[in-house]
Amino acid sequence: MNHINPEVPPSGDSCVECDSIGSWWVHLRRCAACGHIGCCNDSLNRHSTAHAEATGHAIIQSFEPGEDWFWDFRTNKFGAGPELAPPHSHPEDQPAPGPADRLPEDWLLILSSRSRTAN
Repeated sequence: MNHINPEVPPSGDSCVECDSIGSWWVHLRRCAACGHIGCCNDSLNRHSTAHAEATGHAIIQSFEPGEDWFWDFRTNKFGAGPELAPPHSHPEDQPAPGPADRLPEDWLLILSSRSRTAN
């Protein structure tokens, strides 16, 4: 399976699933195979990992401004890859975590509570 397609553009500038359920994210990740934008594992819903598990698309790239690293879910290691089709990040004026209008004031407490219950 080809895990990187440098010609496919990103699916948008926000987490597809978080948008559909009215949720929020910490950081965004881009599937290197199909361009799907999902939220990171520090986020409440971990949609990027869920996408990788559902599709077998094992490689993601950060979708944060100024970051170009890749992550391989098969090896659980950072790696390198080709330049993907633009845009390479969400808009710089879009906050992370975000989106601002859906981010609860106690988002850090929510995430830390989830971490304690998961361990």
